Amino acid sequence: MLHMILLSGGSGKRLWPLSNDVYSKQFIRLFRREDGVYESMMMRAYRGIREAGDAQITVATGAGQVSAIRSQLGDGINICTEPCRRDTFPAIALAAAQIKRRGAGDGDMVISCPVDAYVEEDYYRALHALGRLAQDSPAQLTLMGVQPTEPSEKYGYILPKSRDEISAVASFHEKPSPEDAAAYIRRGALWNSGVFAFRLGYVLEKARALLGSDDYDALLAAYANLPQISFDYAVSEKEKSICVVRFSGTWKDIGTWNSLADVLHAQSIGPTQLDTNCQNVSVINQLDIPVLGMGLKDTVICVAPDGILVSDKESSVRLKTQAEILSSESRYAERSWGTYQVLAADRNGVTRRIIMPAEKRMRYHSHAMRDECWVITSGVGEVLFDGKRRLVGPGDMIRLPRGVKHRLAAKEDLTLIEVQTGDYFGADDRQFFSEEDAAE
Repeated sequence: MLHMILLSGGSGKRLWPLSNDVYSKQFIRLFRREDGVYESMMMRAYRGIREAGDAQITVATGAGQVSAIRSQLGDGINICTEPCRRDTFPAIALAAAQIKRRGAGDGDMVISCPVDAYVEEDYYRALHALGRLAQDSPAQLTLMGVQPTEPSEKYGYILPKSRDEISAVASFHEKPSPEDAAAYIRRGALWNSGVFAFRLGYVLEKARALLGSDDYDALLAAYANLPQISFDYAVSEKEKSICVVRFSGTWKDIGTWNSLADVLHAQSIGPTQLDTNCQNVSVINQLDIPVLGMGLKDTVICVAPDGILVSDKESSVRLKTQAEILSSESRYAERSWGTYQVLAADRNGVTRRIIMPAEKRMRYHSHAMRDECWVITSGVGEVLFDGKRRLVGPGDMIRLPRGVKHRLAAKEDLTLIEVQTGDYFGADDRQFFSEEDAAE
């Protein structure tokens, strides 16, 4: 059996204002399929792996991303949730321990890969091929190295012992200068894609040796005290029985607006008008207001709920530092039940637009420190209110005093305005109740 661990992390600052702390770049739906549907990198990775072959997929992530993952991939996806960030080795070890607890054998093959690279379909086929090669290889650890297109200082480099498709690894070099990178490339070096293939028992043995346990519950309980260490540093760079497989297809780290603009299907997305004097301008507009650009060159414009960005493309590489200075609250998020956008907020209240696709529903819950009022603007839904059910449609208003158990389910695509008033509006002011409570 082949298992895939998709690593989903990131703080969401490099592509501000599209991304934020709870909505990292891998969740942004910017890539249009042939049928016109927009996908995120998370959705593309999940679909691509499933279409390329059979594999059990587990997403390793933090608690803040779980709702977005379930919204995009469905409730059936296996998720391994980190209590806090401890870098890639503890994350992979915890996911491997969870896979073991689900009944996998020590000889099962596991591939761990980041979810936020821009790739094409041949990459997913290469992942499955990597699993087969690793299964037959005498090496303990097999990596995927990407054929470089330039001597970039953004990536780590793997130097193989030969230029064969599969080679033993001679050395690793982390983010060298452009001059050193060019020298490594002349010697056949590959970009380190962060893709690792190994048998399940191998990484569990490393977990016992380096983290003190290979048991899922024990690792979870001790997670905050585990060393913060990458898989490369903890395992790859110390492994003697290691080889690398070359990959020559499309692989791009979409870490800046400049690199994102290179892979978008269109110059502009959303209501946008550019005059004929604009050159090399990329616009993404997520709001229902028009954007007009005139006489612009080498510029990126993004209009989103969290803010507005206007930047020279080259300057956008420095965005993370500036976005951290802003430190504003996230005004858009994707949850398992739908999406919300904050329309207005002050110390006395919060107003949000909520969109729920058909058949989605919130969990049964209550709030201790705020009251809520819902106004349905379109669609049909069902409100569960202290055990009582009521169908609602356009124009209906539902008042939800603090302490009252409630839930909303969408019978068809549903849009509503939610007004919160009270003393506190944080996400932790929620008490959840079981399905048995909802059925009473």
